[in-house]
Amino acid sequence: MSALSIFAPAKLNLFLAITGRRADGFHDLVSVVATVDVGDTLRVTGAADGKFALSCDDAAVPADGTNLVLKAARAFVGATGWTGGASFGLEKRIPMGAGLGGGSSDAVAALRGLNALAGGPLGPGRLAEVAATLGSDCPLFLHGGPVVMRGRGERVEALPAGAAARLRGRRVLIFKPGFGIATPWAYGQMAAGAPGSYVPAAEAERRLAAWVERAEAPAEELLFNGMEGVAFAKFVALPTLLEQLRARFGVAARMSGSGSACFALLAEDAPGAAIREAIRAAWGASAFVTEARLA
Repeated sequence: MSALSIFAPAKLNLFLAITGRRADGFHDLVSVVATVDVGDTLRVTGAADGKFALSCDDAAVPADGTNLVLKAARAFVGATGWTGGASFGLEKRIPMGAGLGGGSSDAVAALRGLNALAGGPLGPGRLAEVAATLGSDCPLFLHGGPVVMRGRGERVEALPAGAAARLRGRRVLIFKPGFGIATPWAYGQMAAGAPGSYVPAAEAERRLAAWVERAEAPAEELLFNGMEGVAFAKFVALPTLLEQLRARFGVAARMSGSGSACFALLAEDAPGAAIREAIRAAWGASAFVTEARLA
């Protein structure tokens, strides 16, 4: 195999409780995450010269060594000793600074592509270990279906089948204003003592277990994001619009990850076009708005 194309999906944090800061500076969390059927596409073409190059159709995306795709390539070589190379062509559809995991998903797509080109030297466990060195939410993209993330994100397990069935296929509208939120800033605000930011681990697990065990509980009752407080305190456009959507359309709407992207779960008969119009009326033409399905 000398060339392949890999889909790199966006993700949504349906439940996100940050439980505290670790001694290593990272944060512990409990999160239910689902990928969606919207995302980037990474084309990987093998090269015999041992070099790696990246191009992207979005000029705002850095194509140098700071990009996680090229960091993933270096990590793959370090883990395997592979002497080959590759050129990467990235079709960018996931906005940056959104909390949708675009960079992490692209990195994992690069790992998967290189592993295929190299003949599969990394098994699933080792591939997950390498992915975890690139970013806390990278390992989740190696799993299909909704998952639960723990630790700093490296501990990933499938959501129980019955609970996952309540999420898969759900219609969702994803929207982001023209500005992004830097993840380090958001975590820094939490570490600085923003009130109510941390949820005790036992409480987070209790909330999650209560939803999982109630077979009749809809996806809407799972939604929670403990990072909203720090984001909403500074970026008031986010809570203002979410409250408007809840009041006008009766949808369950939340922020994903550290933001600034938000999402709303939609019933099959929900007026998607009208909701999109309301979002653009509030946030302007620069807003990113797309409809998707939970994987």
